[in-house]
Amino acid sequence: MFQKISIIAFLVTLACIVLHRIFVPSNKRLPGNSTSDRLSIIGMLRILVYLAVLFCFLVLAITGFYPTLILGKHITGYLVMVHATFAPVFAVCLAVLAVMWARRWCFTSGDWPLFERIVRWATLANNPVANTYGKSSCLGQKISFWLIIFLALPLILSIVLSMFPLFGTHWQELLLSMHRYTALVFAMVAILHTYFIIRT
Repeated sequence: MFQKISIIAFLVTLACIVLHRIFVPSNKRLPGNSTSDRLSIIGMLRILVYLAVLFCFLVLAITGFYPTLILGKHITGYLVMVHATFAPVFAVCLAVLAVMWARRWCFTSGDWPLFERIVRWATLANNPVANTYGKSSCLGQKISFWLIIFLALPLILSIVLSMFPLFGTHWQELLLSMHRYTALVFAMVAILHTYFIIRT
């Protein structure tokens, strides 16, 4: 069952990327991304942390989904060892990534011009909405970034809690299922986020 759901989910993600590529024009650069930021030590450190998270994600995705999607089995043997080795590194790097990139991906009023218009209309504001912010070119990146950060908590906690003998067999199976389905949603969002980063 999980194998079919995973295949459908990844196909839907791929279809969303293709449709976005066709119907949404590409942005040439990220807003606020300057040469000085790219050349600074903090900027380079941000990029290194991002690449470390991306590498760990690839290893975890391959070791976690390969047995399910290709072999139709649960993860076992050396794949478990590799998966368990990279998982804590991924968790630490993701926490550092959240701290270092949170300010860059914070939401502004310019991200929601339609919502701002509705609020002004509902509150009967006299002055029309001025397009002072412009259309945000990285709203998809911001949403996917914060989804990654929030999905990481149940993803990590579900597998950690299943390793302790605090729960019965039923709850351990439930936690493992929660880990697998959260990992699937996490992977979909991470793929979309990576696509948005590459696109801009």
